[in-house]
Amino acid sequence: MQGAVPAVTAADHLLLGVADLDRGIQWVEERTGVRPVVGGSHPGRGTRNALLSLGAKQYLEVIAPDPAQSTYTFQIDLRALKEPRLVTWAAATSDIEGVARGAKAAGQAVFGPSDGSRARPDGKVLKWRSLGVASSLAVGVVEPIPFFIQWAADVVHPATDSPGGCQLKALRIAHPQPAAVVGVLKAVGIDADVASASEAALYATVSTAKGVIELH
Repeated sequence: MQGAVPAVTAADHLLLGVADLDRGIQWVEERTGVRPVVGGSHPGRGTRNALLSLGAKQYLEVIAPDPAQSTYTFQIDLRALKEPRLVTWAAATSDIEGVARGAKAAGQAVFGPSDGSRARPDGKVLKWRSLGVASSLAVGVVEPIPFFIQWAADVVHPATDSPGGCQLKALRIAHPQPAAVVGVLKAVGIDADVASASEAALYATVSTAKGVIELH
């Protein structure tokens, strides 16, 4: 697709799924030398998170079940994860309605845009709109097709006030149906390196104080 944006540039944030948030925070700190800060809970979704900046307007979201919530509606079951792993990602947009129109014109089914919010520990509420792209390409706990996010105009982007020191250098995908993944991504304006593999996986190359690491 002409004008497609590379995945590493399109990424707003990467979601590292964990079964327990405290363990996930420790796991990330051990590998990066940076301790993610607790972000807050997602009411009605059954999840909570901690954040670490990956550079300008890009961040890592450590996401886990929220034991304080009685319902769990997040589309990926994080509760059964034995080890932390990248489960999906979000692509940034400043025109979420335009993305929706373009995806539909390219033959893709979408859901949303829908409003989202999260209360930070300091009481401030972050607001955004998100758009999902319907696909049958999720394998296990990994969804290779991102959802799109447009932050509210008055929101300070989470990468701005999350602990820094890391930088996202590359983002690639492995999948049993690489051509299908490439096709959906191109339909929504993203160019990605997708390798053939027996299982789905996301691979993020990140520079840290401890050197360059790969999260997957």
